[in-house]
Amino acid sequence: MSNQSINNQQANEALEQAAIDKRREQLKAESVRIIDLANNEKNSALKCIHQLSVAGGATEATYIAIEQRIVADQDAAGAYHLALLAQNTPDLPIDARQLIELVVHKGDNAQRLALLKNLPLPPVAMIKEQILASDDGEAIGQMNAYLQINPEAQGSQHLISSSDGDRVVPLSRGTNINND
Repeated sequence: MSNQSINNQQANEALEQAAIDKRREQLKAESVRIIDLANNEKNSALKCIHQLSVAGGATEATYIAIEQRIVADQDAAGAYHLALLAQNTPDLPIDARQLIELVVHKGDNAQRLALLKNLPLPPVAMIKEQILASDDGEAIGQMNAYLQINPEAQGSQHLISSSDGDRVVPLSRGTNINND
């Protein structure tokens, strides 16, 4: 290998490292901003999760701050989104179980049904209990129809023939999850 090739390779590696360092600093700056928002603005979890997604990642402290905001606000919509994120990224420093329980106990039936369909292994008994207790005929019908085609309730990613309606879609207030 010639000296010029070695020099070019070293220059490329230095550029790559500089780009990585710049990205790391951007993520740190975004993390500080998101943590500040989570710590100081009530009901800001969905906004924080969106900004986290736009940033493409964050520090562990960012995820913890968002989780704390969700718990403080008892925010079922924020809990739903962060729980799904935690299911897809297992090394996040958050308690997904706590978030899922918050959705089941404080959320609405649309959020419960979305958990049933989107979590790999949802707490089926807990979800069924809350939906049945709501006496919401439409939600009970959707739950029963889903469990009939997927008795193990292993989440939509385990269905052999998944339709567009079965994809994991972020659930926000007012979202319709009617997946007939």
